[in-house]
Amino acid sequence: MGIHEKLGSLKIRLRQSPALAVSFSGGVDSAFLLKAAADALEAENVLAITARAKNFPEREFREAEAWARDLGVEQKIVDLDVMSVPGFVENSPERCYFCKREIFLALRKAARERGVPALADGANTDDAGDYRPGTRAARELGVMSPLCDAGLSKADIRALSREMGLPFWNKPSFACLASRFPYGQAITEADMERVDKAEQYFLDLGFRTIRVRLCGDLARIEADPGEMPKFFDVDFMRRVDGDLRRLGFPYSALDCGGYRTGSMNETLETKEDGVLRRGAGFLAP
Repeated sequence: MGIHEKLGSLKIRLRQSPALAVSFSGGVDSAFLLKAAADALEAENVLAITARAKNFPEREFREAEAWARDLGVEQKIVDLDVMSVPGFVENSPERCYFCKREIFLALRKAARERGVPALADGANTDDAGDYRPGTRAARELGVMSPLCDAGLSKADIRALSREMGLPFWNKPSFACLASRFPYGQAITEADMERVDKAEQYFLDLGFRTIRVRLCGDLARIEADPGEMPKFFDVDFMRRVDGDLRRLGFPYSALDCGGYRTGSMNETLETKEDGVLRRGAGFLAP
């Protein structure tokens, strides 16, 4: 099925609800879903609900506000204390499930208070190829995933967004700041803040796709392969080392594998059909 047929399928699915609340983070997928919903149902029948919490940078929140405003869609802000969510700070492999469940419960409540019973998220078909316990929370709470149901991948969403002239079509992917910590390493507000500052530092230097994973005292830097040559300069590396030390990272290293989604899942193990699988079994191609 081509992307335009998938888009048609998406619109049919969206029109099955007279009104829709969208879990709106400001990322490419949820922004595209919000636009598609506003087109299919008209803006007055769509509610954007954005969770505001310590595990999401303020820059993402501001971009979400701007896009909802441009679309003329009402936006509801839900403030959450993720540090109080049981299982979040301990950072087990189920962390995302516990966190997403609390988020979706809060968003669903906010939607129903506005008289909107249907809540949708921006999950796409690519998400099925990675270890994402948060999707289980969505299913349990009846959160719809219309992009996934319509067969839309991340590449499809970017292509359609570009074709539609949407300004965010090539925005780099972003994930919760908690994903920067190895499972089992406790999460603190201070550590999330310094990770956020470090990533903002690289964005200010002109990098587009960057992750700073905190492994003990080590900042493990994942850069897009196309941007990795920027590090192959001794003076630049010394500058980065000094600046990261000032941000609270005594050690830093460039990950030779480059940026990839779900890299913290590479050490996870699971049994499937009696066979122990590690890492790559969870990862998207």
